[in-house]
This record gives sequence, structure tokens and C-alpha cells, in this order.
Amino acid sequence: MELPLAVAGRDEAAASRDRLLTQLEEHLLPRLKELSSPAVVVVAGSTGAGKSTLYNSLLGEEVSQAGVLRPTTREPVLAFNPLDADVVVEGPATRMSRVLQHDGVPRGTALLDAPDLDSLLSENRETAGLLLEAADLWLFVTTASRYGDALPWKALGRAMERGASVAMVLNRVPRETLTTIRGDLLQRLRDHGMEGVPLFVVPDVGPHEGLLDREVVAPVARWLTMLAGPDRSRAVIVRTLKGSLAALPDWVTGVADAVEQQVEAAERLRAAATDALPAVRELVRETVQRGDAARGALEARWAQVIGTERVDKVTVRRGVVRSTRRRGRARDAALVPLREEALAVVRRTLVADGVRAAAAVRAALDGAGPLPGAEDVLPDDELAAGPREDAAAEQADAWAERAARVVAGLGAPEAPEASRAAVKAFGENGLAALLLAGSAGDDDAARLVRTVLPGAADDLLEDLAGDLADRAVHMVDREVGPVLAALDVPALAADAAAGLRLRLAELRRLM
Repeated sequence: MELPLAVAGRDEAAASRDRLLTQLEEHLLPRLKELSSPAVVVVAGSTGAGKSTLYNSLLGEEVSQAGVLRPTTREPVLAFNPLDADVVVEGPATRMSRVLQHDGVPRGTALLDAPDLDSLLSENRETAGLLLEAADLWLFVTTASRYGDALPWKALGRAMERGASVAMVLNRVPRETLTTIRGDLLQRLRDHGMEGVPLFVVPDVGPHEGLLDREVVAPVARWLTMLAGPDRSRAVIVRTLKGSLAALPDWVTGVADAVEQQVEAAERLRAAATDALPAVRELVRETVQRGDAARGALEARWAQVIGTERVDKVTVRRGVVRSTRRRGRARDAALVPLREEALAVVRRTLVADGVRAAAAVRAALDGAGPLPGAEDVLPDDELAAGPREDAAAEQADAWAERAARVVAGLGAPEAPEASRAAVKAFGENGLAALLLAGSAGDDDAARLVRTVLPGAADDLLEDLAGDLADRAVHMVDREVGPVLAALDVPALAADAAAGLRLRLAELRRLM
């Protein structure tokens, strides 16, 4: 289940979701399929805790590299008794580790030496975390100088959350302070509700290389031997499974709550984005109705055309304009710059309408009171500029095509004489240019249209102005499209958490 919006607690919920999936895929489901496989005991700890030395000493042979330089890049090592070879099944521990058979491993268990939990290498940390989630029992190694660090207690807390079986090894304890340190650690375990966790103390043997003496690790070895055998190892597996299953409802509840929080945030974003647009729609319609697009450049272009070609000098008798075809072709050519200017100013106006709408949406979502998740759905302004200009050009061209179709109808054989005469006097492109300029707000162009089309001009100009207003509104509405599209995903649907709630109810019936 995705959590696409950066709302409060999203990262923690995502971590819980990932851990839940890891538990299901890497531990619970594989383990439920094969309970007879050896119990996986992972030897874990922080950098320099001596866990690899302990691991090798328990086996009586150096099979796992004990790193001297930090960070040490090495693969996990999984060892099991040769007599268990026929019941070992593939899982995270076997896929991620160097697997070997060793007589030093008590039958019914598999010893796994994991990378350091606090390794400087992220891949080592990730591998260690995955192996811990897949283990049946954690053998956590810390030292007399580092048992008070946050890392051991954070790791042990994770184990308790999922109900895993845990034991602790306190390594390198000076003999003169052994009693004091052991007592302090036992009290810390009690304070964390872990008074039942087995604790093994390995005294400090001073500088040395290779394996520890057998008697030093004998308590841990005896404990592992005690766990060996089908019945006892099965008990460890089942105990951890029960703990993990018991932890699932709270985890699923937390993820479901996070999904519903995402859905609620998405609904607020949708509402805010759409509510920002009505005022902008009204404004751009008013702008078209006032003819604001014609102010400035289009009026200047009209004055230029009139000053050089005098296209407005026409004769009208009994409502019909009189002109030769040669003069009509001249007017048609003279009005080309007017048409181009009309399209240019409309394109700029439509772009400005889009920018205004985008600013309104951004202000509503990410303004003075930003909404959670706004930055996850708002488009990048720079990336949006190109598509906006393309859309404005497309709308302006479609508007011009509508005017061309109108003029084609005016010049049809079945059209009234006055309409056909107007097309003859200005040419199809020229008359279309007048209609475009007039409907965009140029009063002089509109007056000339009314002069040559006295019965139809107002309806034609109003129709094209209304079409232009609709296209301006389209430019406004398209700005909310990317936001709504980003929110229109299954993870943010109204029923996104329904499946989790159903599984939660099923889990609780099994408890």
C-alpha cells in the first residue's frame, strides 16, 4: 500500500508497512509452510561488539570473517548441522548468506552471523535488518562499554514488538566490574519489560587473536545445545510465530490509520484545488466580455492596417456591401497582419489565464496555510510552462478555425446576398480576421463587421466571444488537472483502507 502524500507520520507509517510486509513475506509465511526447518538464531550486534569472534568460537572454527577495519564488507554466514540438511528450506537467511554445514552447530538450530546493525555501509545495515526480521531467535551481542547505547535497546525493542525470542550476550566485561555491570544491565532489562531475556556474560580476556577459549563461551554453547532437538527448537519457532502473529493487528491498524489519513488529506487537497477555480473562471469570462485582449497591441495593429490600406472604406447600399473581387483580394491580403495579431494576443491572454489559475491553486494548497501533501501533487511551474503555451496555441487555433467555418457558411451559395457580398468584399480570411479582432474586443473591427453584416454581426461576434470565453475557462480548468490526476490513484481512493480493515477483522477472529 503506497503512502504518496507527505503528511505527518508518513515516514513512520511507511517504515511500519515495510516491516509488516517483511515479516509476512520473509518470516511468517515461509515459517508457517515449513515448521520442521531448523530454528534460525541470528547473532547480531553493533560494530566492534565481537559477535563474529563469538560466532566462530561457538563453532570452534573460524568460518566468519571477524572484521578489524571498519566498515567491513562481508557476507552473512549461515551454518547448520549436516543432519538437518534435508529439512533446511530456502528463505531470506539462505538467499542472503553464505551457507555451510558444520558439526559445531547443535541439531535443530541454524546459526547466522549478520552484518553490523550500525555499519557505515547502508547495504550492510539493510541486510542485517532483513535477517533479524526473518530470524526465530535473536542472540544480541553488546559490550560492557556500549550496552547503554541507544542502538541495542532500539533493536531489542523491535524484537519485542514482533514477539521474537531474544537472548543477550554482554561481551568483554572486566572481571573487577562484572558484578556491577551485570546488575545494571539486568535492571535495564527489567525497566524495558525484558526481565525474562536470558543474559550471558563473557569476561574480558584482554588482547587476543583467533577463537576464545571454549570455557569462556561455554554458557552460550550449553544454552544453544539446550535449544537443539526437534521439540525444543520447534517450541522456539512457535513462540516467535505466536508473538509475531499477536503483533500483527497493531501493525495493520497503524498502517490502516495512516492510509485513512492519506485519504483525508487527499480529499482536502481536491476540495481546495477545485474551490480555488470558480472565482478565476468568472474573472477570465469578464475579461473576454470587456474585450481586454484587444487593448494595446491589437488596437495598434488595426490603426496600422487602416492607415496604410483603408480597408474600412466600403460602400453599402440597402444593407449590401458593394465591392469588386480585385478590391476584395487586396483587403484580404491587407488584413493578414490583423489576424496574426489577434491570434498572438489571444494566445498570450490564454497563457496568462492559465498562469492566474495555477497561482490560485498553489495559493490554496501551499499558500499561507499550506495543506499536508501539497508539494506532492502540485506540478513544477517551470515544467508546466511549455505545455501551457502549447495548449493556449491549440485553443487559439481552434477559435480561429471556428471563425473560418463561420465565414465559409457566409459565403455559401445558399447564404443571404448580404453575407456573400461581405465575403466578396474582404475575402474569407479577411472577413475572418475582422470577426476575430471584433470578438476579441477591438471596437473598430466590430463596427466594420456590423456595417457589412448588419443583420448577423451581433450574433456572430457574440458567438465567437462566447467561444473564446469558454476556451479561457478551459485554460483555467486544465491547471487543476495535474493535481487531480496525482490524487486519482488507488492509494488515495475513498475505500483505500477497506481491504486492510477487512484483513484486520479476519486476524482478530484468529486470535
